[in-house]
Amino acid sequence: MDASKTTSDTSAADDQVVVSLRQLVNMQYRARGLHWSAAKTVHSALVGRHRSLWRGRGLDFEELRHYRVGDDIRTMDWKVSQRTRKPHVRIFTEERERRVILAVDQRCSMFFGSRRAMKSVAAAELAALFGWRTLADGDRVGTMVFNDDCIQELPSRRSSQHFLQQLHLVQDFNRQLLNAGSSNPGQLNRALCQLQTLAAHDTLICVITDLAGADEQTERLLSRLGQHNDLMLVFVYDPIEEALPRGGCLTVSDGELQLEVDTDNPDLRQRYRDYFQQRLAQAQQYLRGCNIPVLPITTAEPVDRQLVQILQPTAR
Repeated sequence: MDASKTTSDTSAADDQVVVSLRQLVNMQYRARGLHWSAAKTVHSALVGRHRSLWRGRGLDFEELRHYRVGDDIRTMDWKVSQRTRKPHVRIFTEERERRVILAVDQRCSMFFGSRRAMKSVAAAELAALFGWRTLADGDRVGTMVFNDDCIQELPSRRSSQHFLQQLHLVQDFNRQLLNAGSSNPGQLNRALCQLQTLAAHDTLICVITDLAGADEQTERLLSRLGQHNDLMLVFVYDPIEEALPRGGCLTVSDGELQLEVDTDNPDLRQRYRDYFQQRLAQAQQYLRGCNIPVLPITTAEPVDRQLVQILQPTAR
């Protein structure tokens, strides 16, 4: 047996359970085909259809000056013109940088996966993709990572070196899941509350989570974040959460309690499937009303391919 091949296979398997910095750095090359900030439409069989929701780069007021031949009349400041008896226009310059914040869920609920990778690994890969794409667009990227015990953030900067520190942070939180304790569903809302102070206005926020523990307060917090910012929710799920696989009578456990489940029972399988669809539909319905797109991402396929399919501009 080829020892080098065995080592490579083992490393690849490890990357599916816990993420490596090498893995996140390599996402820089996969991000080249991703154009999320330029997306005009978000399509998905699960999401439905959304118009472009990004505010785009803003305009900063630069000066107020006398009208010159050729100036756009729509920039006329009528109040100043009336007061001074001379036509004045307001001059704006396009904002040079957009501020982007990635909120990455690394709670115990994310440490699950039946195909290709854990949800926590997929979330880390998504954060790396969005971050590298942001830097390629010349914008600033910052990261907030949270698990069941703590929330940690690094400020937004337009620096590859600084983003590597953010990826180190994501990797550290991800590897802590190997020795994680009990789950804390309320941590999602606490992270969203902290995001409100971190992203006060005109920030592009990408929340990457499985929505475990989401409730009415979660909806209110997301709505509030989306009022003054561009907000996108990436919903990470595993195929087993969508449809229960057949396996006969199985004993399942959450680490404390055990339950015997007949996975071949058609009624149980249907209720299981309906619960997932209802959970996703409720989130989509509410967030769509707040103009917040929901991007479902499965752990079963490479995340970069899914994003390209969802975010690619569509001819209208």
